[in-house]
Amino acid sequence: MSPLKNDNFLRALMRQPTDYTPVWMMRQAGRYLPEYRESRKTAGSFLQLCKNPGFATEVTMQPLDRYPLLDAAILFSDILTVPDAMGLGLYFEEGEGPKFERTLREEADIKKLFVPDMADLQYVFDAVAQIRKTLDGGLPLIGFSGSPWTLATYMVEGKGGTDFLTIKKMAYARPDLLHRILDITAQTVTQYLNAQILAGAQAVMIFDSWGGALAHDAYGEFSLNYMQKIVSGLIKSNDGRPVPSIVFTKGGALWLEAQAEIGADALGLDWAVDIGQARQRVGHKVALQGNLDPAILLSTPDAIAKQVAKVLASYGSGHGHVFNLGHGITQWTPPENAAAMLEAVRLHSQPYHR
Repeated sequence: MSPLKNDNFLRALMRQPTDYTPVWMMRQAGRYLPEYRESRKTAGSFLQLCKNPGFATEVTMQPLDRYPLLDAAILFSDILTVPDAMGLGLYFEEGEGPKFERTLREEADIKKLFVPDMADLQYVFDAVAQIRKTLDGGLPLIGFSGSPWTLATYMVEGKGGTDFLTIKKMAYARPDLLHRILDITAQTVTQYLNAQILAGAQAVMIFDSWGGALAHDAYGEFSLNYMQKIVSGLIKSNDGRPVPSIVFTKGGALWLEAQAEIGADALGLDWAVDIGQARQRVGHKVALQGNLDPAILLSTPDAIAKQVAKVLASYGSGHGHVFNLGHGITQWTPPENAAAMLEAVRLHSQPYHR
């Protein structure tokens, strides 16, 4: 692998000094980009984009080619590749998002759940290796997975965007069944992320998209506990340098102190928490990533610059901040507004690093 030319993102995750605040965007390769829409049309479906390493590489590189101020690439894939490999039959319905042919609701089905052979996810690792080669040391590559709780919500409910009543009923009535799902999934995610690291991912992120739906005590038991198990099982260095990990619970600001104790190097923040207050709460234990409201990118360059400046001012001077959105960029974002955000981060962040 080529030597890394821009390691600001990795340095920030390890709370090391940088000349400016590095930045990337969750869902930075996606439907807001016309070049992505063309690639998806050529591929024929979203799953074909994900499962073809050539397409995954092409799409991963698109925002990097468009935006020279990005400091990291993120693998183009989907969190639901894991339950798909576990035999649940992932498919996408136009306008309705991901669904599964089989759900985990009956005890007999849950007892049959297994850790899949990582060979069933080889297309992901091939994409990681191909992207690393294409990047040629320009930027670091982020690998990722969904959290066990978030993956379990899809596996039990059968789709996303639900009220989570079926899985919550299981959590309260048959916690033993839910813990089995979560345990098998945590083992799978640990192997999956480690395989991404060995294929070339230089940092990994766990997306706990639905952790914020849990009650206070339930979050620790059914979400954070399993993310901690994953973090403790991750490969910590490769290619002669550390491989930092990021944990992100959307709606998880109530539990930042507990998140900071699980061994991850950084915490992702959504837009509902003040990043300066979050920094005071976690101290020097972790770096912070975030946390601009993605909706601001639908406004104007001036409004975007003002909000970027507010986030940077709230975090304040010093290292340990990776600028990002508080969740994924929306498909209706004008691409030029994403560019305005990146320019504002570079301009306004430099004084905080002198």
